[in-house]
Amino acid sequence: MTNNPDGIATLNKQIAKDLTLLELPSKSWVEQKYHNGQHVWDVIFVGAGMCGLAGAAKLKLAGVDNIVLYDTAPKGLEGPWETFARMETLRSPKTLAGPSLGIPSLTFRAWYEAQWGEDGFEALTLAPKNVWMDYLRWYREVLSLPVVNETRVFDVQDAGENIIAVSIEDNKGRRIQYCRHLVLATGRSGLGGGAVPAFLKKVDHQYWSHSADHIDFSTLINKRVVVIGAGASAMDNAATALEAGAAHVDMLIRRKEMPRINKMTGISSQGVVNGMRFLPDEWKYKYFAYVNEQQVPPPRPSTLRVTEHENARIFLGCPVEDVVEIDGQIAVKTPLHTFEADFLIAATGFRNDFTGRAEFSAFSEHIRTWKDGVYDPSMGKPLSGMLDAPYLGDTFEFLEKQQGCCPMLSRIHCFNDAAMLSHGKLSGDIPAISSGADRLMRGVVAALFASDAEIYFERLQAYNSPELEGDEWEDASKKLLPRKDRKSGSNASTIAKGNLHDQT
Repeated sequence: MTNNPDGIATLNKQIAKDLTLLELPSKSWVEQKYHNGQHVWDVIFVGAGMCGLAGAAKLKLAGVDNIVLYDTAPKGLEGPWETFARMETLRSPKTLAGPSLGIPSLTFRAWYEAQWGEDGFEALTLAPKNVWMDYLRWYREVLSLPVVNETRVFDVQDAGENIIAVSIEDNKGRRIQYCRHLVLATGRSGLGGGAVPAFLKKVDHQYWSHSADHIDFSTLINKRVVVIGAGASAMDNAATALEAGAAHVDMLIRRKEMPRINKMTGISSQGVVNGMRFLPDEWKYKYFAYVNEQQVPPPRPSTLRVTEHENARIFLGCPVEDVVEIDGQIAVKTPLHTFEADFLIAATGFRNDFTGRAEFSAFSEHIRTWKDGVYDPSMGKPLSGMLDAPYLGDTFEFLEKQQGCCPMLSRIHCFNDAAMLSHGKLSGDIPAISSGADRLMRGVVAALFASDAEIYFERLQAYNSPELEGDEWEDASKKLLPRKDRKSGSNASTIAKGNLHDQT
């Protein structure tokens, strides 16, 4: 496989050409706003990973270019791929269109083939995660997306006049930025971050981490490690610990059988992508409750990456009941055995309850969730992770628990994994992210236009660029007038009835 050093430059030119063929980006059209004398962004994105980039790109192509994306990570390290995503390759097929927004030259495949050719792409099995991250870095640059790195959002308030005040912090200090719409593109971590079991909260953090935390695996050399969970993240963290030189790794799995079938893959279609949103609530809940019950299996390569180590053990039907500190180590209690360990990794998923997210405290308590009058026992088992999920509007916007309690929620969009129960998997995974970005764009564009309908009507009235000069025709109606009235141009209503030729 040979790298083509000029491939990316050629592809970039192709993208520029493709966009002109589609008349993209559309001309900028949104009325500029100011608040307290300060510039107002049309949209602020919190997060510049794949979801944020795709959403921002779609808006920019639609002529909404007064946007900015804030991300806490240094440039090029946005999202999970270089941090807590510890797999070797993506589980998604390499051929997926991903965030290409319907533009073939923006696909991962086009980017990869531009450098390594069609034979190189053919030889590729699954995309290595670092290669995927390189693709996203290129995506950001080729579309000139306005990402501001190493910037943290620490507060969100209603500023009145349909404006949201977003407090940010960077190396220059703290300040307020204003926007009309706020998009929470916080990816897989959703709204509340990692879900930590209650039995771990009383244990000193030196003995454990959530799988989404930064973990220095070099400190686990010759250490006894326990991993809770059976999903992809559990396998990837166990494998990373083993490869770092852990003495042994015990995986403790609640289920008595390992899940083997990825059920959602079996019905993957545009019907699911575009139709899930419009199902009755009971059917949405039924679908995802079933998938949750069946669980998504870890990828085969991730599982083999663990089991190829002789010092790895998998215990099924072994739920953790408690963890206690004893003499500089931890005891992990299960119905089958008490495991002594030096460190524990909880691959226990994510939560939607906003706990610990002080930056969202001004509005989080007002958000309607599935447990606020939506869920009914007839839908199935009451699963906390699903009941805590926000119950969203048509374009990912939050809805109020009580009408009028927090009006700005209609302008805050939950474009992350927490939207799954309301919209399907459109804002957290690679396969349908372009569809999710399109849905977000259409809603934001419609809201921006409708909110300033009076201004756009004034633009309509004020527009006065003629397409005709006035010399393209001759008014024949004068020939219908008597000769004596032609010079004065008397009104045609004075024309006598009769044959046209009789009046010449």
